[in-house]
Amino acid sequence: MRRYVGLTVAAVALGPISPTLAQETHAQDATPPASANQQAQSNSQTVGAELPSVVVVAPKKVATSKPKSRKPKGNDPTGLKAAASKPVTPQSVSSPGSGNDDAVSAATILPPPGTLISPQSGTQATTVTNARDIIPTHGATLTDTLDQQPGIAGSTFAPGANRPILRGLDNNRVRIQENGIATGDVSDISEDHAFPVDPYSADSVTVVRGPSTIRYGSQAIGGVVSAENQRIPTYIPYGGFTGQVTGGLSSVDNGRDGAFKATAGSQGFAIHADGFARHADDYDTPEGRQENSFLDSRGASIGGSFIGRDGFLGVSYTRFDSLYAVPGIEAAEEKSRIDMGQDKINAKGEWRAPEMGIAAVRGWFGWTNYAHNELVFDEDEGADAVGSRFTNRYTEGRAEIESVPVATAFGALTSTAGIQISNRQLAGISFEGDNLLEPNTTDSIGGYLFEELRLASALRLQASGRVENDNVGGSMYADIMNPLPDSLVAERKSFTPVSGSLGLLYDLPHGIVARLTGTYAERAPVAQELFSKGAHEATETFEIGNPDIGIETSKSIEFGFNKTAGRWRFDSSFYYTQFDGYIFRDFTGAKCDDTIASCGSGSELDQVIFNQRDATFYGVELATEYDVAQIWNGIWGVSGQYDFVHAEFSNGEYVPRMPPHRIGGGLYYRDDAWQAKVSSLYAFNQNDIAPHETPTAGYTLVNAEISYTMTLNGEGGIAPKLIIGLKGENLLNEDIRNSASFKKDEVLQPGANARLFGTLVY
Repeated sequence: MRRYVGLTVAAVALGPISPTLAQETHAQDATPPASANQQAQSNSQTVGAELPSVVVVAPKKVATSKPKSRKPKGNDPTGLKAAASKPVTPQSVSSPGSGNDDAVSAATILPPPGTLISPQSGTQATTVTNARDIIPTHGATLTDTLDQQPGIAGSTFAPGANRPILRGLDNNRVRIQENGIATGDVSDISEDHAFPVDPYSADSVTVVRGPSTIRYGSQAIGGVVSAENQRIPTYIPYGGFTGQVTGGLSSVDNGRDGAFKATAGSQGFAIHADGFARHADDYDTPEGRQENSFLDSRGASIGGSFIGRDGFLGVSYTRFDSLYAVPGIEAAEEKSRIDMGQDKINAKGEWRAPEMGIAAVRGWFGWTNYAHNELVFDEDEGADAVGSRFTNRYTEGRAEIESVPVATAFGALTSTAGIQISNRQLAGISFEGDNLLEPNTTDSIGGYLFEELRLASALRLQASGRVENDNVGGSMYADIMNPLPDSLVAERKSFTPVSGSLGLLYDLPHGIVARLTGTYAERAPVAQELFSKGAHEATETFEIGNPDIGIETSKSIEFGFNKTAGRWRFDSSFYYTQFDGYIFRDFTGAKCDDTIASCGSGSELDQVIFNQRDATFYGVELATEYDVAQIWNGIWGVSGQYDFVHAEFSNGEYVPRMPPHRIGGGLYYRDDAWQAKVSSLYAFNQNDIAPHETPTAGYTLVNAEISYTMTLNGEGGIAPKLIIGLKGENLLNEDIRNSASFKKDEVLQPGANARLFGTLVY
């Protein structure tokens, strides 16, 4: 196999970045933003938990009669409206040979299309992806947009089911949320289950690893993937209306997708509506068509908010439906599909009273009703049959209060305290054998505290802590070492995980921020780890939970450096984590069929029991960009990335399904109208494998993209923007197998693909 190692790059300009999880309100200042250099400097010199003032009216749009400044508007979370303005003049670009690295370059005044380098306002490692990067990417999940970034991989079980893997951690250790509330699905139970957030619905996606995850509960010990949008409006658009229409076509699967978003408001009230639909046939691979890999999904949402000078309060309703096929040898023969649907109600609000010493009081609420049927084709009946059904009713509420900075003898102190309450009612019922998961409930309540102390103008101390109580009730065998079909008993387990972190941020010269963090985190076992007792077709195992397992503990240290302004920008993270009592599936050596009575004499499934063992994870995440020179009306540059994670149990065995080492790089060009990039990402062979695993060959992924942004003639002095582009993916048509996927030996990832995309923003 030919090997290609190159440079990868995302065309990134360090302009305004979507707020991080510490600033979830997304209300933004009505005044135009400063340059990226000024913003980065401001970010490094202000309290990390500081919030911008509430917006009631959005900034003006660009008028056709009199072009405005090319700076992106401050309340454009998508990064799309700022994508067109007049061409850059040579006077606007610093000379590459001047040696002044912090001088204003074209990168600081051009649209911010990329995601590789994100400002770090806290001690956590953060990656922000905006809509400008989501739209060109082929795929029906948020993970398809994220999984080429350092430290992020995907489970790639099916085109409709691709859950994020952060630093080798997934499922019950990674929380996925929308507008601050967990998605309320069952994707954490099995890799073939999808999470109901379509990429088109997200204005931005923030991925956080590190101490800030304490805010969201012990099931976020590995990280948080947070989609943000305006389904609950936080501002009233200037002129009373804003809208967006987006669509795309892909060649590898005859894919067609489209979406719209619209927000209107006046006199303190705003309403939002959006919808999407996507269809894809079975996709092509270098070895032919991947049978049973089609997808159909659709969804819609409506929401409204009351908005005032001191805050806002709003609610939204969302419906999501998806029918997707599960590829694989046996799955294709049975025509396995999953038919899922979810109803969701979210609410969000914020109130500010700085004159009372309160920077903000924030609240989030969510209720979801989720269900999916796992379908197979019954040849005898000549019709679909339901093999199993999963349901989840989830309710979550979260509230927090943040103080304004208070002067102390040691420096300015900012405090944030919060409480989180949730209830989950879950079941996995089988119509072919034993139930994987009898109906169960989980009740959680937790409190958290964040403190930031500015010890000096360049030095900040951040500390956080959380105490949580989890009560999990379900049914399980009386003796898991001698499980009998009629020996189920009701059990209730209670856990009190405690977590805390301490970190330092230091502003070095030339805009570099250094960070050092130590974290102690505990995770309570979840229902499927305690009470599973049935066949799990996705992993080809018969799972038996273990009510005797206890809290999983991790102790981590991480340091890194981040620079977001100037011609040279970079981000680096180095981490080491020691797990005590890491929960995993332990193979017993027995074989089962669909019932517990068959274990020991069956032949289809490997029997596993959830167990605990100490483990060590460590890794590196590096990303860098360099604006080389001015050319034509813009600049061209290079960037590179590298990441790996190594995970090993205390007995010397490797933790299963780890992503490989990856290195990449490329070239980019950007100006106010054109953006172009070509990238190469090389994944090394993965030979650090667990028992029952096979090695995975390396591959080279080459992508290229070009897009053009234009301002259209508009009525009333308002100029809509049109972005149209073409992206090529896997241009070498490589055989790509994902070492982190259960299906890697049966399923290839899509081959060469051309995607045409366009967006009209009004």
